[in-house]
Amino acid sequence: MPDEPRSKAPTLADYAAELDFKDFEKQGWEQAARPYHKGFASLTPLTAQALVREAAVSPGQRVLDVATGPGYAAAAASLRGARVLGIDIAEAVVALAKTQAPGLEFRLGDAEALELPDHSFDAVLMNFVLMHLGDPDKALREAYRVLKPGGRLAYSAWAKGAEAVGFQLARQAVALHGNAEVRLPPGPDFFRFADIGENLRSLAAAGFPDVRSEVFQQFWRLSEPDELFQTFIHGTVRTGALLRAQDPAALLKIRAHLAADVTRYKVGQEYLLPMAALVTVGVKP
Repeated sequence: MPDEPRSKAPTLADYAAELDFKDFEKQGWEQAARPYHKGFASLTPLTAQALVREAAVSPGQRVLDVATGPGYAAAAASLRGARVLGIDIAEAVVALAKTQAPGLEFRLGDAEALELPDHSFDAVLMNFVLMHLGDPDKALREAYRVLKPGGRLAYSAWAKGAEAVGFQLARQAVALHGNAEVRLPPGPDFFRFADIGENLRSLAAAGFPDVRSEVFQQFWRLSEPDELFQTFIHGTVRTGALLRAQDPAALLKIRAHLAADVTRYKVGQEYLLPMAALVTVGVKP
């Protein structure tokens, strides 16, 4: 295996429980931005493209990419000729997006308090965003506010269980070999939006009468078995904090267990993990 996991958790894990959830996520992404891009670049751009299709993005439209990450959805919308603004709460993420999608506009911004005018966008995109927000319902209402009449909100969220097996494998490995009760800032249920009915209810409550939510099937392409562990521990916030807080001996067992699990998904020279998402679309009247 590559380098041994560090015996001492990074600074964020030492005081994560003392932060509120928004600060926890913000500071987490300042560290995780580039490892996230390295680990998820073969996966989350697929849903970004699906969001652009479902939002019916077309040339000349004004599109807002909320919590843009590496700018995957912003870049996909730009390829359709849209005028795009990408925002994110973390400076490191904004800097990364600017390098990945040069020429597009990216700046700091808060999904729950958009400093943008009412009725100013034809489409709002959120690619795996809502599970990272302290108040996702407020973010949905903000998206509704900035949309023009007839505009579309399209967002993605991870499925759960075997449909998005990477998360299931990580949780099982921690439950078997480590401490699953690490104290972290309380936040929303990570898999709240893995339920079609919940998506329909949430968007209706935000003001969207015309809503559609369905499963989007995709696979995470990994080049070697340890890649799942490396991506989760360095390139995620909640899962990464959980892993970094483990006892060093337990972390070695978790890492080995995950690598063994990934080998069961080998296809040819790579490993294909089912990582389905739900794609939900709402139209503003």
